[in-house]
Amino acid sequence: MRKETGSRKSPRKSSKSSAAKPQHRPEAPLGDRLLDSLKELQAHLRGEIRLTETLYHVPPETDVRALRQKLGLSQSDFAALFGFNVRSLQDWEQGRRRPEIPIRAYLAVIQRDPQAVIRALRAA
Repeated sequence: MRKETGSRKSPRKSSKSSAAKPQHRPEAPLGDRLLDSLKELQAHLRGEIRLTETLYHVPPETDVRALRQKLGLSQSDFAALFGFNVRSLQDWEQGRRRPEIPIRAYLAVIQRDPQAVIRALRAA
């Protein structure tokens, strides 16, 4: 039996030197935040900053039906747009199955900013 945790670890920086450090901008567009993260990783690899861990909360439950309906999408459209299997989506909505932690994290991102997810998927 696998133990589920409600959080995930992600690297974050702590000051090691006075070198210029990338700025975290949570309000910035997704692409800009990804570039900031890449710059932060490069600074870490050069030894300019030291990365530490930060915990992120993953919701224990997600109302997939409410999210889909809020976006005004059918089950097949929601599944196609965000890369889900329609049958899995139906199982989640009808309570037959529960989305795994990575899926719940992805659903939380969709709920937070669906347009950013759509732009990122279209650019991929």
